Amino acid sequence: MVVRAEPVMRPVRLPVVGALDLGVSGASVSSDAGVSIDVLTETYRAHYGSLLRLASLLLDDTDSCEDVVQEAFVRVHTARHRLREADKTLAYLRQTVVNLSRSTLRRRIMGMRLLSKPEPESASTEDGSRHVLERDVLVRALRELQRRQREVIVLRYYADLTEAQVADLLGLSVGSVKAYASRGLEALRARMETP
Repeated sequence: MVVRAEPVMRPVRLPVVGALDLGVSGASVSSDAGVSIDVLTETYRAHYGSLLRLASLLLDDTDSCEDVVQEAFVRVHTARHRLREADKTLAYLRQTVVNLSRSTLRRRIMGMRLLSKPEPESASTEDGSRHVLERDVLVRALRELQRRQREVIVLRYYADLTEAQVADLLGLSVGSVKAYASRGLEALRARMETP
C-alpha cells in the first residue's frame, strides 16, 4: 500500500506592492483557494472611489459608472478562486471596469443609432433626413473599423478623453493611441465620402 502525502496548504503572506496596495498589509491567502473574501472586502473599501473615477472617465453618467463598478466587483467575487495573487486583484478589477465600460459604450452607440431613426412625420424635412442619414453612415463606418481604432475613436471623441487617458485605459502607449486615432479618422473620412 502506497500512501501519498497530501500537499500542505500554507497561507502566504503577501507584501504590499506600491500602487497595487490593497490596504491589506500582509493579507493571508491560500495559494489553492484564490483570493479571500476579506481581501475583496478591503479592496472594495480602499478602491471603490478610484474605480468609480476610472469608470467616470469612460462614461459620463453617474448611474452607469456605479453599475459598472458594482458589476466588476460581482464578477471578481465570482471568479475569486481563479485569482492566485491578492496584489493582482486591483489590476483585475481595473481591467474589468474598462471592459464593462466598453460594453456600455457599445450599447449606447447602438441605442443612439436606433433612437436616431426618424419618425415618419419628421422624415419629411430635408435637413432632419440628411442629419439622420449622416449619423447612420457614421455608425456603419465606425463598425467597419478595426477594433482598436474604433475603441480609440469612441473613447477619444465620444467619451472626450485625453490621449493619455485612452492610453492608460487600453494599455497602449500615447503614440499608439495617436496612430490608431489618425488611421481610424482617415478610414472614417474615406468611408463617409464613399456613397
